[in-house]
Amino acid sequence: MKYYLIAGEASGDLHGSNLIKELLKKDPKAEIRFWGGDLMQQEGGMLVKHYKELAFMGFVEVILHLKTILNNLSFCKKDLEAFMPDVIIFIDYPGFNLRIAKWAKAKGFVTHYYISPQIWAWKENRIKAIKRDIDKMYVILPFEKSYYEEKHNFPVHFVGHPLMDAIENYKHQNNNLENFKEEHQLDNRPIIALLPGSRKQEISKSLSIFKELTNTYPNYQFVIAGAPSITDAFYQQISKGTGIKHISNQTYALLSHADAALVTSGTATLETALFEVPQVVCYKGNTISYWIAKQVVKLKYISLVNLIMNQAVVKELIQDDFDIKQLQEELDALLNPKNRAKIITDYKKLKDKLGGGGASKEVANLILKNIKT
Repeated sequence: MKYYLIAGEASGDLHGSNLIKELLKKDPKAEIRFWGGDLMQQEGGMLVKHYKELAFMGFVEVILHLKTILNNLSFCKKDLEAFMPDVIIFIDYPGFNLRIAKWAKAKGFVTHYYISPQIWAWKENRIKAIKRDIDKMYVILPFEKSYYEEKHNFPVHFVGHPLMDAIENYKHQNNNLENFKEEHQLDNRPIIALLPGSRKQEISKSLSIFKELTNTYPNYQFVIAGAPSITDAFYQQISKGTGIKHISNQTYALLSHADAALVTSGTATLETALFEVPQVVCYKGNTISYWIAKQVVKLKYISLVNLIMNQAVVKELIQDDFDIKQLQEELDALLNPKNRAKIITDYKKLKDKLGGGGASKEVANLILKNIKT
């Protein structure tokens, strides 16, 4: 069989790599071409374009790079026609992928989508394009199945969350606490992990508040999970004089050794929960941008943990609530053994809701089953 995968971000590269691994186990003679990254390339197949050439986020950035985006769309269509895959597998990245899907469906290609666009949060009108252009949808959040099938009468497969596999694979490695601390010149105090995001503006906003905590908790050490896209010099400058250290591109290692975490919204909240680290979710954005987002995004919670559980498992300090006074109160609560036990119990229920591991294997099975029938 011939497979063509399109992933446009680092997370898609991770999940795409695990999917390629499973596809090759079941179909050793598979021919695979893909848009993705280094992780996918390590598993086999032909890399067509790296996601680093595709990552344009925000309205202004998209406008500035419109010519490049249009050229990428045109190139992708020509490459698909030249390769003629048995199935196209779209991985998240909806702005690009849904445009290709519309063209591909009209051309008669088989279209499968792994990791649904979050239309339950915003741009719900994309359901029209999905129902028209996607043959099979594989969703990773438990509430997405009922959302699609009950609200929009569109059948989907819930396969579990691929982060379950990624984190369990990591946990099987040898992670000695003393070696970790020695390697990164940390002392013996318990660790509070800081996950302030991956963009300079959000990192600056979060750390301006986080660093006020250091003098209040002398028996703990604060360590930033540095994003691979941000330089060491930036973290050193922004945490200068605070005693806060940073460790770049080792978020899982840091979480596996942390007693608590302060986390911005996004996938990091789910990763922190799967490592069973009590957390406070913190976010403060531009006032105007936040107001606009509030008009567009209609959600009760912003963290994936709370969204999946449909209850406030972890505290969310958003916009004006994200201040030093409330943050300290919530961190004190996290460090209380009784509260920690309750959060970790809820985390275990979260894991049960996510359906256990094996998402990549399940998707590979379903793809093969569906394209052979």
